[in-house]
Amino acid sequence: MAHAIWTGSISFGLVTIPVKLLPAVRADEDVHFHYLHAKDRGRLKNVRRCEICGKEIAWKDTVRGFEYAKGEYIPVEDNELKSLRPEATQSVEIQAFVDRTEIDPMLFDTPYYLEPEKSGRHAYALLRDALSKSGKVGIAQVILRTRAHLAALSPNGRGLVVELLHYPHEIVAATEIDLPPASEKARAGEMKAAEMLIGAMVKRFDPGDYKDDYEEKLRAALEARAKGEPPARSKVKPAKATNVVDLVEVLKRSLKTPPPATAGPRARRRAAS
Repeated sequence: MAHAIWTGSISFGLVTIPVKLLPAVRADEDVHFHYLHAKDRGRLKNVRRCEICGKEIAWKDTVRGFEYAKGEYIPVEDNELKSLRPEATQSVEIQAFVDRTEIDPMLFDTPYYLEPEKSGRHAYALLRDALSKSGKVGIAQVILRTRAHLAALSPNGRGLVVELLHYPHEIVAATEIDLPPASEKARAGEMKAAEMLIGAMVKRFDPGDYKDDYEEKLRAALEARAKGEPPARSKVKPAKATNVVDLVEVLKRSLKTPPPATAGPRARRRAAS
């Protein structure tokens, strides 16, 4: 069961709803590696060594430093940083309500659940249902650890979810990417073939049909290596780029090729039936 990150409240106007903030995404379960000495397989350790005196430095003798010019630093004490951090209010302070369609999907980052305390269940349900009926989401600020985050509060099933948002300046502008100009139009035959291929692959989205099996394969391979089995050789060949000259022909051939089976358990059951 997920543990609460903090216990606080949702606030808007004069309304305060006591809630707990809980993670909605499971903790990192990726395979992690350590660096070893290739010769004897001894695990390597990070050593703090001063670049001026050359001595190994104990943790108690370290201090943070800000590089204000090349090779020039000013020390920054913990109490200085603490005085500049936003006050940990442990609340979701709603500042406005907007249409969800007004929020660029690229701004969405990490979701968290909000669980009501016993005394706030009715007000929680009221806010949830009012947001569902209006189609609006709350724009709020949330303090997590040492940073103030922009966030969107929205209904999700029987609950309320707060999704952290990137600030606009954190998003790389599309103008910085080398993209085809809007004036680059496809020929009628290309467009027709592309639309037919898209239409042939349309289906209802079900996330249960998809699975990231890389970790599963990696763990199995590592366990096999630990038992002394030789490493398996990859049989996957990189896909070749499509030649623009024969694009229509490739699209037509794609229409005759069955779409790749998804890796999820539901897809496998359907294929077997």
